[in-house]
Amino acid sequence: MTVQIHLRAETKPAEARTALTPSTARVLVDAGFEVYVEESDQSTFDSSEYKAVGAQIVAKASWKTAPKDRIILGLKDLPEETFPLVHQHIYFGHCYKDQAGWQNVLSRFPAGKGTLYDVEFLENEQGRRVAAFGFYAGFAGAAIGVWDWALKQLDPPKKLSNLTPYQREAELVAVVKKQLDAAVTKTSTYPKCLVVGALGRCGSGAIALMEKVGIPKTRILKWDIAETSKGGPFEEIVQSDIFVNCIYLSSPIAAFVTSETLNDVNRRLTTIVDVSGDATNPYNPIPVYETITSFKQPTVEIETSEGPRLSVCSIDHFPSLLPREASETFSTDLVPSLLELPNRDTAGVWVGAERLFERHVARLEN
Repeated sequence: MTVQIHLRAETKPAEARTALTPSTARVLVDAGFEVYVEESDQSTFDSSEYKAVGAQIVAKASWKTAPKDRIILGLKDLPEETFPLVHQHIYFGHCYKDQAGWQNVLSRFPAGKGTLYDVEFLENEQGRRVAAFGFYAGFAGAAIGVWDWALKQLDPPKKLSNLTPYQREAELVAVVKKQLDAAVTKTSTYPKCLVVGALGRCGSGAIALMEKVGIPKTRILKWDIAETSKGGPFEEIVQSDIFVNCIYLSSPIAAFVTSETLNDVNRRLTTIVDVSGDATNPYNPIPVYETITSFKQPTVEIETSEGPRLSVCSIDHFPSLLPREASETFSTDLVPSLLELPNRDTAGVWVGAERLFERHVARLEN
């Protein structure tokens, strides 16, 4: 039987990425898949680009009434509705780490006899994720962090706001470098940066951005498991200018910073970028904020009684700042697994994802 993939239009504000690009849609079409792509007023790719490679263009939100045998592919959250889900869905469900409201989302699947294949937990035989936006999440997060620090050095300081996506990485680098150079001219120093999770995809993206805008390597402190294994909080974070958290959180760990460590008259830290975005996770190692920020308002201030002004950036879709390049990288990594969908009853990546889904559905009954 021919596998039908239905790419739904994203509805999250400012979400311009996609799980399937025209180039990877062509790969599926050439392999015999039927590919349906919803019209979208947000996607970085135009419908005509998909049509040119053989995909069928359908109306936005038509996935809701699509034939049950279509597999619905997306990225971010489904619209906040309550009707039962009858399809097999592939997207970032955010249901498996006790995120706020996870029961309401997950319960819609058994109610309609549908299935969630959570992209975050699609893993190969080595237990490694088959596709992730990590590199560009770290890259974009670090860009916003450096930009925020630079604006704080102006007289008077300015606040970052109303960010819009960039079509190319080089464009974003040029804008951030210009702001950084102006700040360095004024202060005669580069910011001291600390990246936690430096060995992963996300951390490598953060470091790449910092180096591309001209921050000397000697001003970039790279931490990973070896440096954090002793348990926080860490004075080194408080004594950095910019702290970028890039870890993948899966179990409880000691806090990296606390309200007590931030209320230090000698604190240097002015910018926290939580690329991990675990504000609602009970294990969040940065338990000093609760607000998910947005491209319209990238940062929020953390109230402190001592030290300089401190802000946190916790946008939960950082890679959307570079939607075209981020989507191409992600989709290229994902497409080999999509090609295995005809054999999803036996293919390890899909069998494992379904077992995980069933295990968490069982938690709903407890």
